Amino acid sequence: MRVTDEVLASQADYYRRRAGEYDVTAYGDVVAARARIARLVAEMDPSGTVLEIACGTGLWTEALAGLAESVTAIDVAPEAVAIARDRVRSNNVRFEVADVFSWATAARFDVIFFSAWLSHVPVSRFEQFWRLLRGLLAAGGRVLFVDEHVEGRDKETYLPGGDEIVERQLRDGSRYRIVKNFVDPERLVRRLRGDAVRCMCPWPRGCRDPSHGQPRKGVRRRHCTARTRRQRRRRALQSSTSGLLNRCSDNEP
Repeated sequence: MRVTDEVLASQADYYRRRAGEYDVTAYGDVVAARARIARLVAEMDPSGTVLEIACGTGLWTEALAGLAESVTAIDVAPEAVAIARDRVRSNNVRFEVADVFSWATAARFDVIFFSAWLSHVPVSRFEQFWRLLRGLLAAGGRVLFVDEHVEGRDKETYLPGGDEIVERQLRDGSRYRIVKNFVDPERLVRRLRGDAVRCMCPWPRGCRDPSHGQPRKGVRRRHCTARTRRQRRRRALQSSTSGLLNRCSDNEP
């Protein structure tokens, strides 16, 4: 089964309809999640100008705003953006309803951040997505992201004949088709290795919740790294991509 425009429209509609219940269904204890998110963002140390893709209800935006010079936060769901605007009222944050694949700006950012978004990018758009990021990064910029580890794949119900389209149901019983490509850190590094990026992908094994920054007791943190460089426009542009891939709860980002 191919990822069609209809599936992508269903995905956008799903997150629009889910906005009001997202925090509880994705994070459970929102107060505890905010503390974990703040700790995780502090570890990543975003600074300068930050672009947040798929900002959702603003939990991550809130933490980014405390460290960045400025944050531009975009999301395709106006309902989610409305919640985020109400939550984050910092003067250094600007929200915009936009689809990253069609969004245009002359700005270049020191950091691009996204949480639980890469796994919703269709395989057919993977290369296009990373080309977009390269075009939005300032020289020496960084891409930071948090997403779900591939070992969490079994919690989803994939549609017959496809390995990246799942069916999700909201509390009101409505059903939607969305893209869900759980992230395999080693495979991701291999795909990006020849693309002028320096990859750092730490994740705590045994934890599925993208807001969890620490492994459970007795769980060893693992890392995978890859470094490459190339000349671009007569100067070296080194971008770094950091991914924190966790699997600790059955919540659905």
